[in-house]
Amino acid sequence: MNIEQQIISLRNELSEHNYNYYVLDNPTISDFEFDQKLNDLQVLEQAHPEYYDANSPTLRVGGEITKNFETVPHTYRMYSLENSYSKEDLEDWEKRIEKMVDGAVEFTCELKYDGASISLTYEDGQLKRAVTRGDGFRGDDITANVRTIRSVPLHLRGDYPPLFDIRGEIVLPFEGFAKMNAERVELGEEPYRNPRNTASGSLKLQDSAEVARRPLDCLLYNLQGERLPVKTQFESLEKARQWGFKVPEAAKLAKNLDEVLEFVNYWDIHRHELPYETDGVVVKVNSLQQQEELGYTAKSPRWAMAYKFKAEQVSTLLHQITYQVGRTGAITPVANLEPVELAGTIVKRASLHNADQIQKLDIREGDTVFVEKGGEIIPKIIGVDFTQRDPNSSPTKYITECPECGTPLVRAEGEAQHYCPNVEVCPPQIIGRIQHFTSRKAMDIEGLGKGIIEILYYNGLIQNYSDLYYLKYEKIIGLERWLDNETAGLKYKNHLQVDLKTAIFGLSYKWGNLTLKDSELLSSEIHSIKDILNYKVDNTNSYGKKLLKLQYKLKNSLKSIDLENFPSLEGYVSFNLLLQLKFPEICALDLFKKDEFYNLNYIDESLKLSNYNRVKDFEPFIIKLADRNRISIQDLTASNMLLAIEASKSRDFDKVLFAIGIKDVGEVGAKNLAIHFKNLNNLMNATYEDLISIRDVGNSVAINILEFFASERNLEIIERLKVAGLKFEIVEKELGSNKLEGMTFVVSGTFSIERNELKRIIEDNGGKNVSSLSKNTSFLIVGENMGPSKKLRAEKDNIKMISEKDFFNMLL
Repeated sequence: MNIEQQIISLRNELSEHNYNYYVLDNPTISDFEFDQKLNDLQVLEQAHPEYYDANSPTLRVGGEITKNFETVPHTYRMYSLENSYSKEDLEDWEKRIEKMVDGAVEFTCELKYDGASISLTYEDGQLKRAVTRGDGFRGDDITANVRTIRSVPLHLRGDYPPLFDIRGEIVLPFEGFAKMNAERVELGEEPYRNPRNTASGSLKLQDSAEVARRPLDCLLYNLQGERLPVKTQFESLEKARQWGFKVPEAAKLAKNLDEVLEFVNYWDIHRHELPYETDGVVVKVNSLQQQEELGYTAKSPRWAMAYKFKAEQVSTLLHQITYQVGRTGAITPVANLEPVELAGTIVKRASLHNADQIQKLDIREGDTVFVEKGGEIIPKIIGVDFTQRDPNSSPTKYITECPECGTPLVRAEGEAQHYCPNVEVCPPQIIGRIQHFTSRKAMDIEGLGKGIIEILYYNGLIQNYSDLYYLKYEKIIGLERWLDNETAGLKYKNHLQVDLKTAIFGLSYKWGNLTLKDSELLSSEIHSIKDILNYKVDNTNSYGKKLLKLQYKLKNSLKSIDLENFPSLEGYVSFNLLLQLKFPEICALDLFKKDEFYNLNYIDESLKLSNYNRVKDFEPFIIKLADRNRISIQDLTASNMLLAIEASKSRDFDKVLFAIGIKDVGEVGAKNLAIHFKNLNNLMNATYEDLISIRDVGNSVAINILEFFASERNLEIIERLKVAGLKFEIVEKELGSNKLEGMTFVVSGTFSIERNELKRIIEDNGGKNVSSLSKNTSFLIVGENMGPSKKLRAEKDNIKMISEKDFFNMLL
């Protein structure tokens, strides 16, 4: 056996052992033997680089560094699923399906795993690409990181197709998650919050070697491709297992809805026995032919439904109701809660939605409330424990003025939401509109997150999104902004608010030496720095002894300080107060006035002028705060940001239209408007009647569009965007011919070429593809295995049916 054959043989043997261990959970050799064989292969590969293979088992350990993850389009869109929460929801869904397809309908039931969605592309049996879900149309290429996950096959076995995609979830098993957290706690670091977020974050690490050290797993469940060798979803799961994929065994073929509900009820009880997080069951129409007939809505497949298990529920204390301002001026009341663990995360806040919801539930500050996670994602308050209510409590009075700019709020007739009408001056509205403009689904300007936008806004460089295209490097380099970790702003005009956890951590430097974890624990149980003095300490453990020392030091320091001079929000501490507490000698130098806001540059310069000799003590404290409470624009950030802004000028018209933020005009709506009107001038000149004639544009959306373009300010901003070079018209691509102009086609079945290629040819010759038949459809192109319901519908509506050969004859 020559060297190349030895290498190939070892690779095949190790891949087989890998499959046995990570997919079948049935190892046939010891870990020591596996490591020995892996080492033998590494030695051979290093000595003979000419036999390099990107899918070699030796590359599972990672080592590739990815600075920026390339965004790539999905060959097949990744849709989201429609959710259901009751038997009635599933029954309604079943009725809709039965009206649209012929014959009996069977279902495949699968568990809904809670992880990070992934799409894997295989070509000739080799892993070619791994892409995140992204916005469904495109995602980030994270192939280097996914290669390190042992349950992801690098080579397939059996009768796999030459090219296909397979979808699934990257998950972090409970056991591995617990082990990772135990190691972090031992090192004095914060534990991770939940497996789902940790798995998702792991996939975007720049060093694939670090990903390889994390016990990630990959569960696959959905095939996508042309002419796949399967006819049902259940068969596709079995095939995927044969090809080497880790497909969960917990799947069932159900003949009717009663059997679906049996599966749901069983796993609602037994899901806690699984090694992974699950939050429901996915029910799919089993026949792939019926799936094709049912098709898709704008957001989800009609042939699948996610049944969500009942959310976990806890009770906790509502301390305070505060109010947030959105980019449209909408006011959202927020419940600030006693921190409580819910579905693996610590919940401190929950949305109260609007004034009607507060009145309906009769929620008051000081109430004990019931909290659950809607869909186990967003916390919401579902009721009040009236048995715990203080008899002297007062009903909640909804605010009448904007909490940010003081403008009287308005509430339109028939609307639940209050609004701040101060569109041009209210900071959260301005920042929110710019943030929406730069978001991924809009102009997709990387490196322009909320923190950077706030730096630019509060330093006076941008007042609207058109200003982004006129930024200069020399103006933005070095700009900084101090943040409080939660709301990223100065709640008191001249008093920086540091979150309580960070403040305790900073003070405990030589005042008790609390770890960050200790500081977080303490801050979750108190509401102000003064509460530390009254905190009951158990001095029988090391944590308690540290707290006693902190209490003693804090009590002595507070004796000479009037807290009225240092206003602090609940859960935060005035930065100026921290300076007074920790460094009274510095403050006594009269360099720092109580009513001024400080930044690091000011402090550094002042210390140099004073020749203060305790800088060694002062700097670590400042740095501990600065690392968590300051964001600045440095050279690389500035350069990349300007490049990203320039690159955004190539975004298509529909993206620009979505980005400018017309109220209630979403991503799909913007695309429909762009296709219909072709350019912005046509849209701006459209009448109310023109607008409501368009699909999905109703009365309120039409009025919003007219009002948006009636604003002189908006017109000025758009003119600046035009000058900057953004696209305000659809660039018509050159057609192969216009022979199909005015014709609409439905393509159904399988053909000699891929269906997507056939659709492309239709569009390249002036035709239009539609997903479902109607009386306006010109032709139904009939392929093999077309569903009978489409044929019946075409005959009923006198739609002409043609073969693939007939279609190509039309182009001659």
